[in-house]
Amino acid sequence: MRLIARIYDGLLYLMALAAAAMLVWLMVSVVVSVAMRNLGIQPFAWLFTSTEYGLLYMTMLGAPWLVREKGHVHIELVTAALPARSRRFVSRAVALGCVAVSVILAWYGFELFQTNIERNDYDVRAYFYPRWMLTITFPIAFSFTAIEFARFVFGKELLHSGEAGIHE
Repeated sequence: MRLIARIYDGLLYLMALAAAAMLVWLMVSVVVSVAMRNLGIQPFAWLFTSTEYGLLYMTMLGAPWLVREKGHVHIELVTAALPARSRRFVSRAVALGCVAVSVILAWYGFELFQTNIERNDYDVRAYFYPRWMLTITFPIAFSFTAIEFARFVFGKELLHSGEAGIHE
């Protein structure tokens, strides 16, 4: 069981590292594109397309790690006003709702992925890019996200701290 947990953690951090690399690529590609435009040069078509793909990959691959680190945006105005017992219940209920939504999105993402493979769909703009290479991120990322939210449902730690305001 410990080995499975280590493999899972390794995959989670690998996905987060890929998301971080995409963030760096987005910065570089935007700077290069703007510099080329300012020099009167037409930016490469693949530069814009790869930026779009990078946004998708960064968002999808980074989401599970953000859930684990509680780095996503959430408002604790209500949970801060609740007594501790009610806060635990509400926090776990919210996390359970997030698990349900993530599982549904993973399921439909997998169906979309399968459809893209069956139809042999391509994204045809700057280059031919198999669409399944984009949609494979949906079932993977949402499955990992569901697991991470489930940790807040069944684990010791709560999703909400009960402290309203900015705490950094």
